[in-house]
Amino acid sequence: MTDAIPDAVLEFIEVGEGPSARRIAVRRRPGKGPGLVWLGGFKSDMQGGKAVALDAWAHEHGRAIVRFDYSGHGESSGDFAIGTIGSWLEDSVAVFERFCDGPQILIGSSMGGWMALLLAREIKKRAGKASLAGLVLIAPAPDFTEELMWKNFSPAVKKEIETKGFWLRPSEYGDGSPYPITRNLIEEGRNHLVLGSAIDLGCPVRILQGAKDPDVPWQHAFALTHRLPADDVVLTMIQDGDHRLSRPQDIARILAAVAEIG
Repeated sequence: MTDAIPDAVLEFIEVGEGPSARRIAVRRRPGKGPGLVWLGGFKSDMQGGKAVALDAWAHEHGRAIVRFDYSGHGESSGDFAIGTIGSWLEDSVAVFERFCDGPQILIGSSMGGWMALLLAREIKKRAGKASLAGLVLIAPAPDFTEELMWKNFSPAVKKEIETKGFWLRPSEYGDGSPYPITRNLIEEGRNHLVLGSAIDLGCPVRILQGAKDPDVPWQHAFALTHRLPADDVVLTMIQDGDHRLSRPQDIARILAAVAEIG
């Protein structure tokens, strides 16, 4: 189905200054609103199954969509090992301010769910040309560096991170090679924790969560819903769903959630 779809425009923008400067790869497709903004997961990129399916849906419906890779991910420059939640949020804000106009639906997967919450908070603070229409969060992992990583690490892993500055974590995703969890990632992540207080976004939120997710337990999604205002928040529990939620039936639910918001 996607073979016949013309490629979205690939562009690069410069983010940061001096040694921290990096080129962020962005694929955007013009169209009507509300626009869609894809926020990917930790160590994933904008060419993954869910992102590409959203792009195809946007093309089919004449909707604007923006996808991008955080620094150190995919086609963007930078070293993954020096990335932090703060630097990836800086990437997200820069892309949003440059490419988005009018109401936008933020669609965040895993770490991208945390990023969507942080970006939404930044959008509310700023008077820009784009606004927030809603959030669709897929297996969202807010505060994962603290709640799902650090608090669950063994004393030996914690000691390795504190003394060496990083630990190579085994991975079942991507090419299967282990990836570094750095002390800087953990410590800097504490500046962006959101689950300790109410998260008032003032827009509809749809959350899709797999009950068999080995990486982000369903209880984590429940904790998030308790921090969101109850007026227009819907949590869909997918009983046989895993963390990826990339099966055709999962993608259909994601697209239905996007369509429901607008």
